[in-house]
Amino acid sequence: MSTEPETTEEAGPGTPDTREVREGSAEGSADGGTDAGTEGRTEGGVAAEGAEGVGASEDAGAAGDAGAAEQAGADVKDVAGEDAGSAGTEGRTEGGIAAEGAEGVGASEGAGAAGDPGAAEQAGADEDAGAAEDDGSSEGAKGVAGEGAGGAGELSEAEAELAAQRIERERIERRKAEKRGPIAAGAKLSGKAADLLAAVRAVESGEKPAATVFTGPAPAPRRPAPEPVRRPQPAPAPVTPAAPAPETVDAVRRVLAEGGAPDTLAPQAAAVLGEGAGTTLREDPWQLLRVGGVRPEQADGFARALLGPDCGPDDARRGRAVTVWLLEQAAVAGHTALELPTLTAALGRQGVPDPDAAVQDTLAEGEALVFQDALEEPGAPAPQDTDEEQERPVRVLVGLERYALAEESLADGLARLANSVPEDAGQAWEAVTAKLSGGAAELARAVAAHGLVLHTGGEAARAEPAALLGAARAAGLRAYAACHTPNGRGRLTAHLAAASGRAGEATERPTAAPAGRPTEDLAQHGEATGRPGGRPAQPGTAPVEPGAAPVQPGVEPGAHGVVTVSGLLAGVEGPGRDADGALEVDLLIVLDAPQLDVESAAMLVESLPDGARLVLSGDPGVLWSAGPGRVFADLLAARVCPQTVSRVPDPGPLGELVSGIGVGELNQVAAPGKEIVIVPVRDAGEAVHRTVQLVADSVPRAIGVPADRTVVITPGHGGAAGTRALNSALKQRLNPGPGRFGGFDPGDRIVYSPAPGRTVPGVVVNADADGLHLSCAGAPVVVPRERVEGSVRHGWALTAHQAVGARWPAAVVVLPGDAAQALSRPWVYTAFGRAERHLSVVHGVEQALPRAVAEVPAKPRTTRLGTLLRTQVPAS
Repeated sequence: MSTEPETTEEAGPGTPDTREVREGSAEGSADGGTDAGTEGRTEGGVAAEGAEGVGASEDAGAAGDAGAAEQAGADVKDVAGEDAGSAGTEGRTEGGIAAEGAEGVGASEGAGAAGDPGAAEQAGADEDAGAAEDDGSSEGAKGVAGEGAGGAGELSEAEAELAAQRIERERIERRKAEKRGPIAAGAKLSGKAADLLAAVRAVESGEKPAATVFTGPAPAPRRPAPEPVRRPQPAPAPVTPAAPAPETVDAVRRVLAEGGAPDTLAPQAAAVLGEGAGTTLREDPWQLLRVGGVRPEQADGFARALLGPDCGPDDARRGRAVTVWLLEQAAVAGHTALELPTLTAALGRQGVPDPDAAVQDTLAEGEALVFQDALEEPGAPAPQDTDEEQERPVRVLVGLERYALAEESLADGLARLANSVPEDAGQAWEAVTAKLSGGAAELARAVAAHGLVLHTGGEAARAEPAALLGAARAAGLRAYAACHTPNGRGRLTAHLAAASGRAGEATERPTAAPAGRPTEDLAQHGEATGRPGGRPAQPGTAPVEPGAAPVQPGVEPGAHGVVTVSGLLAGVEGPGRDADGALEVDLLIVLDAPQLDVESAAMLVESLPDGARLVLSGDPGVLWSAGPGRVFADLLAARVCPQTVSRVPDPGPLGELVSGIGVGELNQVAAPGKEIVIVPVRDAGEAVHRTVQLVADSVPRAIGVPADRTVVITPGHGGAAGTRALNSALKQRLNPGPGRFGGFDPGDRIVYSPAPGRTVPGVVVNADADGLHLSCAGAPVVVPRERVEGSVRHGWALTAHQAVGARWPAAVVVLPGDAAQALSRPWVYTAFGRAERHLSVVHGVEQALPRAVAEVPAKPRTTRLGTLLRTQVPAS
């Protein structure tokens, strides 16, 4: 893969903009102006500008002269009706633009020679056009008077304008007279108009019944035109509630002061609790738990200060508030609901004396919902219909309304898609399957016959949905693919461009080591140089956005029908919507499907029309979504739709290593090209030192991957080797600065979180009174000053959840000793799989790493989607 930055979406200097030429031609036209005049001017403008680029002024004049000469001949032949006036405008504008283009290279004499003959020859054509009493005759005369006469020095500009107006008035008078006279029916009709008149008269005379007049052979079915490619637009700012009124914030601040809580919570509490927040907090102090970051023990202290002796652990208000708080914390951990015994046990640990009464009180107030889901025992026979009701085991779940409704809506939408595809796949889908082979053909056959299909596989398996997307669009279907991140969108776009042959080599190739020096062991390279790090970035070089996939010139992000999920839902990428609000698609492929949380998945499915096909494709071994739910895993387990498994393995030593981790084996893999390097460390301090050394010096020197194309992945934000500590050390080495913009400097790598659970990599551009200016995925983003602290972090080092859905040429995975408890097979699989060419593991957890791979599966999540699907869609 190339290390060059992405190309911009703007047209480069010197690129002719035909829109400007057309607008200029339109402004010079009167009422009788036609499209032909505009086209002629555009052709002349392009010819002249092309000549200007090589400095050939004589060629520019020749181009304009030839255009005028050809058009003059056309005008002489066509003197009947509107065509003559239109052609007159064409010839005039071609000669004029050719002259302007020639002047651009300093050849004034050539320009005059190019412009005058075109105008002179056109003048004769305009006279003939005027004799034909054409609607465009005044335009032709005006062009002669304004440009041709001006070139010959016969009339002034004012006289030419008066002449044109006089001819226009005469034309209008003639047309009025014609309208007042009798109309000779059909006298001047020909072609289809004459046939239509004859058919009408035949019906009127009774020669032919009306039902058969317009009956003819059915036209051949028209293939739908492909959706025009849209340039990606900057993602809109997240919708935030209106700022609370100042008097509301002041009232909350006074109550917080009385209770001993920090007044900095006032704006957030006012926004969460709404109007009357001060009164609400005074009457129910535990409502402070709705503010993010507040824990029950802190809310208890606030309540004791306000209520005094009336405050007690058995207060019903406290029971309700703690119940809701626990459900919200469960959603942060990925659960859409909690089993009742789990919830009551958690309430007991929070000091609620009667957990069952607290849950019932919460349900009675409508702050949570309760569900009874039947349990499906493995291998149990299906229940038989009998007169006596059979007792079936059930589980009682409690959840917040927000996620319960999203899960039910998602199940309904998936059932609708699975049941709405007609039996006949149609000719278009037959054409799609005929063009493909192997795994892509198997996937296409499943999609042709079903509305919902699952596809699983690793990174190399993305070639199969990519092939399906290309074949479907070639067959005229409205097909789109949505990726989780801009990086994924760029990788898929480059893959499609390379496959179609329109962008040449669209993947990065490994950069060879410098001549004369073999690639060395990265674990020892920093010590060999005698320096703790490497060379700083050269001044004046533009920072490359982290995680950005290389896109070759001529390949626009968003081309080939590839978008991001967030851009598709926001309406800034992909197809439009019909009158009912549904996306105008026949096929939607969602890659990185394990990253779909229940709310975004519900919005996506609700946006698809009946009859559309949905393919969910992804690697089931990676970490689940940051938001609540496990949509892809629930669908795989429910087996309610066809599932295709890719047989394409990930290549090379990295592919072999990651594939083994996926089945619980941490194998020793031969890496002759230093694709995998283990760097043992003793403590967190040494881990930070070695990480900086690898990123700044060793990997760039030995592998050829610069620091801005390398990602660092660590288990968490805190700790001596978390993202905060690593980012601080990497900033000091790679982009030192005072951090005068809220801790940030221009050129800093960052991750921006426009919404909870979603991060976008980028770089800092600058800052001003409006806020912090970023460049994220090629789009400018301005983060208001008050939101910088909560939504922007440094981005040299990420967690695995932040990195999922993207890949980098090189990755450094840091495993300090205190990270052993955080490791699991999905975490290791995800972190190691972010590297495309090189992986360095800063290893300080000893045997905890192979043990986590072999024994620690994904943490379970409590969801209802599987049960809901089994009741609505029969198993396939």
